[in-house]
Amino acid sequence: MTTETHLYLASQSPRRRELLEQMGISFDVLAVDIDETAKNNEPAEKYVVRLANEKALAGWNIEKHPQKPVLGSDTAVVINGEILGKPKNNDDARRMLQLLSGKTHQVMTAVALASKSQNASEPELTGILSVSDVTFKTLSWDEITSYVNTGECDDKAGAYAIQGLAAAFITYLSGSYSGVMGLPLYETTELLNNAGIRADSLVVS
Repeated sequence: MTTETHLYLASQSPRRRELLEQMGISFDVLAVDIDETAKNNEPAEKYVVRLANEKALAGWNIEKHPQKPVLGSDTAVVINGEILGKPKNNDDARRMLQLLSGKTHQVMTAVALASKSQNASEPELTGILSVSDVTFKTLSWDEITSYVNTGECDDKAGAYAIQGLAAAFITYLSGSYSGVMGLPLYETTELLNNAGIRADSLVVS
């Protein structure tokens, strides 16, 4: 007999929804709104972990201490210490792609889980951080412009989507492909397993 798993996802990212569905996890989506501005001199690792935690806590507060855990996640593309968020416009997207052209950058995805704790007023927070190295080939201006014009880079950290047309730009990947997409499956599965949450499809009776 299998047990249905269920949680809240504090993200409206279609990539994260697809990846959770791929894991066989049932969930409801919560729309959270937090300030994603990096603090002065904040290291990228701390930035993504902080935002993942804040998203999970924001979702927890929306539901007023929910019975189900809340999963939050954040992804940042980092090159030479600079955090590349979502492009503000096409010019910003082209700037980001020029920075990534011919170089290796890091994709950091943090995942946080807010769940019930012994202290009824505050949830217990657990989390993980996945860091991957991604190398781009040298991009011509025409390639950058053509890619930006597809609209695929809109609303994507670092102005690209590894699961889309930008896959043709990548010469090397070390780490988690799903983490670069926005939710590292291995690490997230471990996090959920430790909290007693298992996908029905992975439970052996």
